[in-house]
Amino acid sequence: MSMSLRDQLLKAGLVNEKQAKQAVKQKQKQTRMEHRGQTEKDRSQELAVQQAQAEKLAKDQELNRAQEEKKKRKAEQAQIKQLIETSRLPKLSTEDYYNFVDDKKVKRLSVNVMMRDKLSKGSLAIVRYEGRYEVVPRATAERIQERDPKRVVLLNVQSGEPDPDDPYAAYQVPDDLMW
Repeated sequence: MSMSLRDQLLKAGLVNEKQAKQAVKQKQKQTRMEHRGQTEKDRSQELAVQQAQAEKLAKDQELNRAQEEKKKRKAEQAQIKQLIETSRLPKLSTEDYYNFVDDKKVKRLSVNVMMRDKLSKGSLAIVRYEGRYEVVPRATAERIQERDPKRVVLLNVQSGEPDPDDPYAAYQVPDDLMW
């Protein structure tokens, strides 16, 4: 049978019999006073435990929110990848290039006459995909722009009808004009 802490301390000689009896009396007196309501219990430990639980809960909620945000971004990137892969136009290898600006640098993309016209009018767009540039329809580019605006490099405003206040409306730009 194991000995109580009191008996172990007495046997080791760390306390004497008088000190042990005094500690027991002090503890009994404290419990009697607590039962009568004359003294308040020490609640500092309870408050520390509650505060630690609240901090842990807040930390857990922040971690969960960060994980959910990461999952959401990953799902959006997968959707963008699928959109681009399913609707991109095939690459061309022609001597005709379309120049555009990306991050303050002039880039160029090989296009034909029809693609150049559609890019200029805004019915086609250029998006960034895995370090390359892809040409996609306007509807796809708008859906990509909702998810990640940085992916869309060029999306011109669609020109439906000419502006009635345009002073150069009477002058047509020649089709063979190259800039």
